[in-house]
Amino acid sequence: MSKRKAPFSEDNPNHDLCDMLTELADYERNVSRNIYKYNAYRNAATALAGHPTRIQSGEEARKLNGVGAKISKKIDEFLQTGKLQKLEKIRDDDTNTAIGLLTRVSGIGPAKAKQLVDAGVKTIEDLHRHEDKLNSHQLVGLKYFEDFEKKIPRHEIEQTEEIIKKEIHELDPEYLITICGSYRRGQLESGDIDVLLTHPSYTSTDGNARRSQLLKKVVNSLVSKKLIIDTISLGDVKFMGVCSLDKLKRDVRHGHARRLDIRLTPHDQYYCSILYFTGSDLFNKNMRAHALQNGFTLNEYTLRPVGSTGIPGEPVVVTSEEDIFEYIGYPYKKPSERD
Repeated sequence: MSKRKAPFSEDNPNHDLCDMLTELADYERNVSRNIYKYNAYRNAATALAGHPTRIQSGEEARKLNGVGAKISKKIDEFLQTGKLQKLEKIRDDDTNTAIGLLTRVSGIGPAKAKQLVDAGVKTIEDLHRHEDKLNSHQLVGLKYFEDFEKKIPRHEIEQTEEIIKKEIHELDPEYLITICGSYRRGQLESGDIDVLLTHPSYTSTDGNARRSQLLKKVVNSLVSKKLIIDTISLGDVKFMGVCSLDKLKRDVRHGHARRLDIRLTPHDQYYCSILYFTGSDLFNKNMRAHALQNGFTLNEYTLRPVGSTGIPGEPVVVTSEEDIFEYIGYPYKKPSERD
């Protein structure tokens, strides 16, 4: 849910190809501002990450959903030479490099990064000297930059999950809590911690008056327990901030600060949200396409039948992820099978 995403696992046989494509994607998003190309590279990287064996050629890669002719040529070049000319040129351009670096700071987008680079701010050290140019989110991102760059080991998220569930259930046992993203897909490391929260009293048709208190009570509790150590933003349905186990667990060696997002979703939309925020991006795309082929429209909120007029009808009742798969006739995949 946050901007920071975990790199593709080095255990994957195609991780170097995935890293190459991700670097191209970041360039298109942050420097060229070409979202179409960004999505194309990301989709191709995700497809390669999900392939169980080493890709031997661009032609072989083309058989994967998400890899087109142009990207297959780049894969061939990389496999044959160990590098990519386009990437070498990008890395040799100081402006590109500086924009790429600054956008790694949470809260700094491509436009802000270019503005800073144009003003002569090109390094993390420069940012510290020009903190007056940053908003509150960007200041938090700069403060914890080194920690946010580090991957979060699975065992640390497990400890965090245990604390979050214990504290929230002491507040009210009716809360439902799921940590989504790559953690739920079984990955050994993640880039951040994405928490999905709901309560029976908050639905899409009523209970809106209570929703702000539902989230704020949870955040205040986790702050009082010293799990949350900084806040980026807190609205009615979304918290963005920073957590650390440093003051809570004696067996934590370093006590790194970690990005934490908590999103409150209506109770009747919870399982569509869990599906969406678990990912992966490519898996979600395939699910949505399959839903449309079978007369439904699926998003992070609802699953709705599409009639002959093409207009979506009322949402169907969803009480589990399995319900969604069953409605659209898609073989159920465990979270660990969705990469």
